[in-house]
Amino acid sequence: MTIKKILTEPNKILRQISKDVLSVGNEERKLMDDMLQTMYNANGIGLAAIQVGVPKRIIVMDISKDRNSPMYFVNPLIKNKDIKMSTYEEGCLSVPDQFAEIDRPSFCEVEYLNYNGEKKLLKAEGLLATCIQHEMDHLEGILFIDYLSKLKKNRALEKVKKIQKKNNEESK
Repeated sequence: MTIKKILTEPNKILRQISKDVLSVGNEERKLMDDMLQTMYNANGIGLAAIQVGVPKRIIVMDISKDRNSPMYFVNPLIKNKDIKMSTYEEGCLSVPDQFAEIDRPSFCEVEYLNYNGEKKLLKAEGLLATCIQHEMDHLEGILFIDYLSKLKKNRALEKVKKIQKKNNEESK
């Protein structure tokens, strides 16, 4: 497995709409394995393929405390969601060290293909529902900071730029 570079905002690739996967084969499974390893290495709970520069509709997640329950979603589609909202503090590996409370539907049903290409339906609530919706936004070129006011979004982006500048100076 390979740890991939996670793209950070601002990066035009993150704003692309990801393409459907025609079939789940060895190439897609290798990508999912690499994404999972990358996510664990970065201490994240979810990662979309576009975040590692691959515009395919693929998501990996693991919200378990023990980090031993990986979930794979290929071509996920929300079939149903609750009108009742819940609020979670969200962060994103593509917007490092920035967090904000975001309202999302508290429940959703997601149809997807699993790691082996089998069609599945998942009923998700709580953190799982929030994480799925957050990662699915990535497939549409949307980041969690897009839900913030313009002022808060700009503040977050300025902080990310400072972090990137510091990291670039340290790596010289």
